[in-house]
Amino acid sequence: MSETATTTRLSNGATRDLTVEQREIFDQVDRYSRRELHGLQERMDNEEWWPEHLFAEFGRNGYLGVTAPTELGGAGLDAMTALLIGQAMARWNPAAALSYLAHENLCVNNIVANAAAPLQQRFLPGLCDGTLVGALALTEPGAGSDALGGMRTTARRDGDEYVLNGTKLYITNGPIANVVLVYAKTAPELGAKGITAFVVERDRPGFNVAQKLVKMGLRGSPTGELVFDDCRVPADNMLGRENHGVAVVMNGLDLERIGIAFMVLGMAERALEIAIDYARSREQFSQPIGSFQLVQGMIADMYTMVEALRSFAMDVAHEANGLEHGAAPAELSLRAGSLALLAGRTFMQVADMAVQIHGGSGFMWETEVNRLYRAGKVLEIGAGTNEVRKIIVARQLLGR
Repeated sequence: MSETATTTRLSNGATRDLTVEQREIFDQVDRYSRRELHGLQERMDNEEWWPEHLFAEFGRNGYLGVTAPTELGGAGLDAMTALLIGQAMARWNPAAALSYLAHENLCVNNIVANAAAPLQQRFLPGLCDGTLVGALALTEPGAGSDALGGMRTTARRDGDEYVLNGTKLYITNGPIANVVLVYAKTAPELGAKGITAFVVERDRPGFNVAQKLVKMGLRGSPTGELVFDDCRVPADNMLGRENHGVAVVMNGLDLERIGIAFMVLGMAERALEIAIDYARSREQFSQPIGSFQLVQGMIADMYTMVEALRSFAMDVAHEANGLEHGAAPAELSLRAGSLALLAGRTFMQVADMAVQIHGGSGFMWETEVNRLYRAGKVLEIGAGTNEVRKIIVARQLLGR
């Protein structure tokens, strides 16, 4: 690992509009992740192993509940700070960063934004100190890109409880989560307008982890299939109002897309860094391969793409930062969707060139650049495929 690598810090241009506190937090998480998370990568990937101590450690370090109120154990900071933490983690361990994102962005932030005070008081302290692990369950076996319209999971009111039945698939943190945000149809006849969100504890009777899924990349971040079989949930666990679950989904969608872009940015920075290190150290024909113009061209292209992504990501994040919880402006939704599209596409191009620079070693399973390459594909699929992202952006531009 090069001591002269330039990507272990934010570039000067990117730090112009950050506060001193944000810069300090980013640097601290970057140092922690390099020291504590990077060495876990290989085992996590080989064995699909999640280190059980990590969420409690994240909590002790103050990385969880970043936007949650201080009186409930959170840090009371802004969304930008949470995005920077995810970026710094992703540089050194993308699988850990993905599980962090699912917990912090998809679960905690939704509870902060949408839950009534009693629900926040029950769950946020544990989610902030890491004794509870969070997840979000939306996707189903027959409903991926059409997650809302194709949803089959139902929640039937029975007195002071709801009875949930259905299956959720591809759920990040599903096998380890204690608290899951579950979306179900309370009025199936209304289609997507009849969806309600619930906070469901793992120990509820009828809640089952059907299987832990084996993935191509990001293998250390556990992904699973969840089954709800007459799972009874108190009505008080409802998030928001009945049949208004779409509002809860949309409330956090833009921040989710921006969060993914920051995770991708951290991964792209790392791919560039290890490509530069390898180009400096690997010799062929009695000289470093970095002296060859074709390799130099790939390095230049990678750097340009990373910096372009960084500029766009920072710009959109600043636009989103500090917004009150609720429906985001249409312009922000457009830019967040475009950013997610650019991020996935950029990373696959950067990772491909990083593997090419490594040559035969880049094709080997155990190398870090290989892990990055395998992890990248899901970034063009998860949280809306590239094709869906294009449709969203184009329809907003065309006013449809």
